[in-house]
Formats: sequence, C-alpha cells, structure tokens
Amino acid sequence: MDAFDDSAPHAQAPRPDLRGITSMAMRQVLADLAIAYRSNTGRGVDVESVGGVDAARRVAQGEAFDFVVLAADAIDTLARGGHVVANSALALARSGMAIAVAAGAPHPDIGDEPALRATLLAARSIGYSTGPSGRHLLALLERWDIAATVAPRLVMAAPGVAVGALVARGDAEIGVQQTSELLPVAGIDIVGALPEGAQQITVFSGAICAQSSHLGACGAWLRFAASTDAVAAKRRQAMEPA
Repeated sequence: MDAFDDSAPHAQAPRPDLRGITSMAMRQVLADLAIAYRSNTGRGVDVESVGGVDAARRVAQGEAFDFVVLAADAIDTLARGGHVVANSALALARSGMAIAVAAGAPHPDIGDEPALRATLLAARSIGYSTGPSGRHLLALLERWDIAATVAPRLVMAAPGVAVGALVARGDAEIGVQQTSELLPVAGIDIVGALPEGAQQITVFSGAICAQSSHLGACGAWLRFAASTDAVAAKRRQAMEPA
C-alpha cells in the first residue's frame, strides 16, 4: 500500500487528530500549517516541538507519534533504523543560518567569510545549538583554524532552548542559529544571514512514523505541508520550499 494513499478504508473511519514531533526550527511553520489544515479538512494536527536530538531519540524509542519532521539527515537515519515508514519522507522546507546580537547592540561585520571569522574570533561569547546549525558552526571554526581559540567562549543552548534566548539574557554576545529559530525571540536583533561560503542550508523533511496507524491521513497532511499552499507560512519564517 502506498504510504500516501488517503483512499484506503482506514481513512474513512472517524478522523482522529494526528500527533507529530518536530525540532524547534519548524515549530512555527507547522503550527501555522496545522491551523490551515484543520480549517481546510477538519482534521486536527498536534505537533510537539523539542530539540531535534530529543525528537529523533523519542521516535527511535517507539513513542506513539504519527509523523516526525526533522533535518533530512536525521530522517534518513530514522529510516535506516526502520523507525519511519519506508519511502514516506517528503522534503518540506529549506532554512539558512543567521547571526543575532542583543537588541540595540552594535551590529558586527559579517559581510563576507573573512569578516565573519574575525567577528567570531573577537566575540566575548558565542551561542550555538545542538542541531544542524551548531554542528555547522563547529565545522566552520575547525576549517578556519580557530576552534581551540574560540572553544572557551562557546555557550551551547540546552536542547529545545533557542540560541536567541541566550543572547537576549546576556549569556552570549553573539548567537548563531537557523533564522527561523531566531525570528520569534524577543530582545535580539538579527544582524543577517551567514555570507556565501559560510552559509549552510538545511533541508527539513517529514515522514510517517512506523508506530502510526493513520498512514493515509499522515500522507495527506505531509503532502499539504509540502504543497504550494504552504509556501507563505514558510516564507513568514524565513524558509523556502524544499
């Protein structure tokens, strides 16, 4: 049976809400899309947002979710382990990274890769995440040969905590994270996107969890989240369709 077949007999039963889990980067996008989907179809979609590492762990441990939305590499790992339905993954959104400082603070120069390197080297403290943006930042520091110098000044946000929150409360002078995760945080200014050569675009994908008994309904929801009807919600969060 096609994982996206919403005409299967089970799809004609009463319409239970779908339960999903996602990383923080997709929280607002999926919340907006869930409202639109309920309005369009009458079906509720309940999405829990946590740190991406925790989300992947909970799905792998067999917690009862219908779908999961994470960075594409995390979805691939879950698929290899049999924790999501084979061939059910759909690319949903593309997200870049940005730099943030406290509201009203001077904006450092991040206009090109050498300027960004110098800015991070001079920063008193740098906030980063446990997700794809944090891993990319650490790789950049290694490539620029400043990892050892900067390491004592790195401040890692706890899973599920926005890097922007560290910046807003003064725990980090500069924050580096997905733009979509920085946007909703009060008390910060987004300086801008990482420059060419330093930027990384993360693709977020959704897949049906192996524990789900609502394959057709989940397929319909993921198709909606990947459709042109979902583009505006993504762009409001500085994301692009995948």
